[in-house]
Amino acid sequence: MLLNIRFKSTYFFSVMVSILLVSCSGGKNNSVKPEKLAVTTKDLYIVNKEIIPGANQTKQYVKQIGSQNFAVVANQTSLIKKDDKDIHLVDFLHQKFTNQLKKVFAPEHGFRGKADAGEHVKNGIDSKTKLPIISLYGKNKKPTSEQLKGIEIIIFDIQDVGVRFYTYISTLHYVMEACAENNIKLVVLDRPNPNAHYIDGPLLEKEQKSFVGMHPVPLVYGMTIGEYAKMINGEKWLENGVQCDLTVIPIKNYTHKSKYVLPVKPSPNLPNAKAINLYASLAFFEGTNVSCGRGTKKQFQIFGSPYLPKEKFPYTFIPKSNFGAKHPKHEGKKCFGKNLEQTAYLNTLRLNWLLETYRNTKDTSKFFNPFFKKLAGTTKLQKQIEQGLTEIEIKNSWQKDLTEFKNTRSKYLMYP
Repeated sequence: MLLNIRFKSTYFFSVMVSILLVSCSGGKNNSVKPEKLAVTTKDLYIVNKEIIPGANQTKQYVKQIGSQNFAVVANQTSLIKKDDKDIHLVDFLHQKFTNQLKKVFAPEHGFRGKADAGEHVKNGIDSKTKLPIISLYGKNKKPTSEQLKGIEIIIFDIQDVGVRFYTYISTLHYVMEACAENNIKLVVLDRPNPNAHYIDGPLLEKEQKSFVGMHPVPLVYGMTIGEYAKMINGEKWLENGVQCDLTVIPIKNYTHKSKYVLPVKPSPNLPNAKAINLYASLAFFEGTNVSCGRGTKKQFQIFGSPYLPKEKFPYTFIPKSNFGAKHPKHEGKKCFGKNLEQTAYLNTLRLNWLLETYRNTKDTSKFFNPFFKKLAGTTKLQKQIEQGLTEIEIKNSWQKDLTEFKNTRSKYLMYP
């Protein structure tokens, strides 16, 4: 995720990284491999091997741990490189601090990243280390004082994708808040953001605050998770303005403009670099009657619905129950839409697909659902679409807020 990485259009590059994840949740086979993330895009990404995530700088956080009892917040993306092999952070730390590592906290999708979006994830036991795994999704989004009893430091290592409604930053918020309230030190192992190259979208209105949007930031905010943690702390966004004892282990050789391909799926429905790049623009459809490809193998690379005219939307697909979408929108129904796999690499938020589908839906009164306002973080966007504003007019209405946010953001940047 950083560094001078070149890309050329009209080329095709596929990166398939098989990584052995030794650690496993809840009593399953402990030799499961995390799902690799394939790059399927016109742009050729030359990933700079000199980019070193914070998790790979083991000496720095091993020193932070010292003789203290600790917990880890992690999922399937929490991998480190040791002796040219990829191993899970929890396995490494358990081997090194067997008696000090007390438990693992897991975000949405679980410790293995296998659960559907929004699916309740149960607590469990890691079959290899026998460590308790506590879910931070569902009713228990914030570690309780009882769960933190005896913990002196928490290590946080989760791969983010830089979009406000991707819930890992909400988990970060609650972990920071719990640390502040229980006098626990937090160490965030920073990782590159594959969408750090631009900032765009409406700012969150406080009335729309939810687990898919907790802070007054634009939809795409252009920061790593470590920088974001510093901003949460510095802007006093935690309950009652508390601040936690925060340390960020930075990425080496990284810039916000560097291209970075994730080696592992960050969640079940982001299967490749194209989906991650399109995610911010297409996830608006989650708040409408249009499918964004859940229940297919092209999640967040296609869109469609049974209510669109096939003459204008010739691409067809039928969502079916699959890994990551047990009951997808329009399950078993033929959807008419578009395939965006060959679109150019985005460096801006695109509204044209959302506007196009709305204007071609016969009964627009059934187009939006209540979740749309939470995803957008504002009531204004739906009104602007219903009023017939163009993409340019809508995006112009964000510019003042974006300028103010960039000024705030600049105080917490760790990378050029």
